[in-house]
Amino acid sequence: MQFHVAYSSYLNRQYTKMKALYHAIRDAIQEGTLVYGEKLPATRELAASYHISRGTVNQVYDTLTAQGYIHSEHGRGTFVAYQLDLSNDASTVKTCAHHLSAWGDRIQQLEQQTTQRNAQTNDSRIESGDAVIDFSKYQPDLSKFPYDEWNNRLYAEIRHREHHMKTNSTLVSSTGEPKLREAIAAYLRRMRGIHVDADHIAVTAGSMQAIALLTQILADPGDYVVTESPCYVGISQAIFAAGARLIEANLDGQGLVPQNWDARMLFVTPSRQFPTGEMLSLERRQTLLDWAHRHDAMIVEDDYDSEFRYRGMHVEPLKTLDKAGRVIYLGSFTKTLPLEVRLGYVVLPPTLADTFRKAQALYEPRPVNLIEQRALAAFMISGQYERHLRRMNRLYSRKFHMLLQLLSQQLSTWFDWVENEAGLHVFGWWRGNASTYEVFRASARSEGVVYSEVSSTTSEGTKYGIYLSFAHLTDVQLQDGVSKLKNAVTAPL
Repeated sequence: MQFHVAYSSYLNRQYTKMKALYHAIRDAIQEGTLVYGEKLPATRELAASYHISRGTVNQVYDTLTAQGYIHSEHGRGTFVAYQLDLSNDASTVKTCAHHLSAWGDRIQQLEQQTTQRNAQTNDSRIESGDAVIDFSKYQPDLSKFPYDEWNNRLYAEIRHREHHMKTNSTLVSSTGEPKLREAIAAYLRRMRGIHVDADHIAVTAGSMQAIALLTQILADPGDYVVTESPCYVGISQAIFAAGARLIEANLDGQGLVPQNWDARMLFVTPSRQFPTGEMLSLERRQTLLDWAHRHDAMIVEDDYDSEFRYRGMHVEPLKTLDKAGRVIYLGSFTKTLPLEVRLGYVVLPPTLADTFRKAQALYEPRPVNLIEQRALAAFMISGQYERHLRRMNRLYSRKFHMLLQLLSQQLSTWFDWVENEAGLHVFGWWRGNASTYEVFRASARSEGVVYSEVSSTTSEGTKYGIYLSFAHLTDVQLQDGVSKLKNAVTAPL
């Protein structure tokens, strides 16, 4: 009698011999490989076939018998007792179609849109054996991060965890560790000119959590929400997921162009527009505040990389002009701390702070990354955080000016680079048309260069821009990357 089950494959999954044999026989019965009434080998025969003990086979048979998969007949042998229900066969049964809410449907559509977008853009991986110069990674240079100091802070908080538990100080509000919120408030007063009470600051798991929560809190399905065009894709995704409708506002050399929108919210990056890098003029900032007052609307200011400026004074946030509580200010530590530390914060008007706290507690009843929050608080209070920022600002300033010089010398014919003196990326608009840009995109990919791109629809057609993140790249990689991009545009178009 021929008998075969996938015993070896289960054994390779690091099962014990008994479990491997049990699963191999049970699954073969469930899948119909061993059919109802089929006779199984005797325990001695099966043990010899798979080089296992007869006692192991007996235990497997006993278990399968107790579960109703097999049965033994005295003097005749052991037979399969499980009769497969063909009407429930996976090959014939239709998958259950779960009913999704409108929100669930929108989330599903977002996943599909993201997949399509990634497949169409230059952010997709290059299938090549060559080294890739990746300008798309928007992450810091962690080679200079003071890990010793940071780890000391982390270890200290871990050692004090027992003390926190005994004193019930672990029962922290979902808005975050009080000492960290105090440290953020002091930092904002000193470095950004924002005077805020720590009670009106909430610590979040990065800025995206704040963006999604604020959209849910402030925009009903069908409401209009304004964004810059182009903008950070996460903002438009949050608006779509909330069921709100998107108004894309145009940009010019002074940033977002104000209009008399009939909308509930506006997302804006006034200190350094993402991704173009343009700064919003003072006159337009005042116009936006007036618009928000007249329309009873809220402005969400995303100050995503204001820590790094390479010439002149830091630009004051829009929040510093806000006297009526119309501006919500977002900040993040993702550009200054190790990648695994996902922390951001939101500065809320007093009238909105309690609502945001309750919304955050619905998703995160306990504060996120509490050990890291406490370590960061100590890191900031000691002055180590700002010393780290000064060191990184010097490093990034050198990389920024090096990249800008390379781009100006080698690619200014093909790109209109936006002038700025801050941030961790350089942006440029393609000077040619859509067809020549598509040739350049394909050539850049074949050269082994990855970058991020945006597009904007104008009266003359689609306009393309690229942005090159440089913080994580070495000097040699910056030089090689620009050289490869130059090779891409000097190819026949």
